[in-house]
Amino acid sequence: MQVSGKEAMGMELIFLAEQVVNGLLLGFYYLLIALGLSIIFSLGGVVNLAHGAFFALGAYFMVTITGWAGYGVGFVASPLLVAILGMIVERLFLRRFYKADPVLSLLFTFGLAMVIEQSLRMIYGASPLQFSIPPAARGMVTVGDFMYPNYRLAMLAVALAALGGTWWLLRRTAFGKVVRAGISDPDMVRALGISLAPVLTAVCGIGIGLAGLAGALLSPVTGVHPAMGHEILTAAFVVVVIGGLGSFWGVVVAAVLVGVLRGLTAYFYPPASEASLYLLMLAVLLLRPRGIMGERMERLE
Repeated sequence: MQVSGKEAMGMELIFLAEQVVNGLLLGFYYLLIALGLSIIFSLGGVVNLAHGAFFALGAYFMVTITGWAGYGVGFVASPLLVAILGMIVERLFLRRFYKADPVLSLLFTFGLAMVIEQSLRMIYGASPLQFSIPPAARGMVTVGDFMYPNYRLAMLAVALAALGGTWWLLRRTAFGKVVRAGISDPDMVRALGISLAPVLTAVCGIGIGLAGLAGALLSPVTGVHPAMGHEILTAAFVVVVIGGLGSFWGVVVAAVLVGVLRGLTAYFYPPASEASLYLLMLAVLLLRPRGIMGERMERLE
């Protein structure tokens, strides 16, 4: 059966649309992790190299809890457990580094990432765990000739909801006002008698909890293994650099750009899909070292 040129063109456009949506979805999950990295650094000055390990913990908690209590309980409990663990780590360890040499926090969080990864290997083994999409989320959505998996659309909806909730919390609540003031002028906040210690703990819980949410949602798609946080952490750092440290919308714009670029590259030249985000970062740094919406750095511009 021969396919006409018009039909072939239509099929190509559908495949291109699928790749763009896949890239956009991946960009939003980079965003969940990058937002946490950005707000923790902006308020506490700590670059959390263990963020990817918390992403992996979210996936492993999801697998474990789902086996005990079902997917719904696992979906709710996994990010919460990761967030609580993040707050414990902040209270016991990270707050010691807020006024210390940044190299110390880098070394500590790198070591913490290694401890978490090796602990996962000891408990679960080095082999990937099997974890499938829940039956209720299987199937495809069909719009004309365009088909897309239900679960991936649900993932996109959850990522958008998490983004909207984080924006509302940081922009429309008293807590968010304190966070933004603490980022802009922490000394003034302290002079007003407001303690930033509990705020920092809460911010770490939110940021690390978002990483846990990304791990829980991506676990049926990417597979679950101890080193799963490495690649996505690198991509998340790229998103933060492109968007600009401390900029909420800069990180959002960067995540969308990275995701769509990867989708388009996967369509036109698949071997360069992984390299495309690093080339974008290089171009942004050459033209605008502070990132798309980051603060001006006098030494570099």
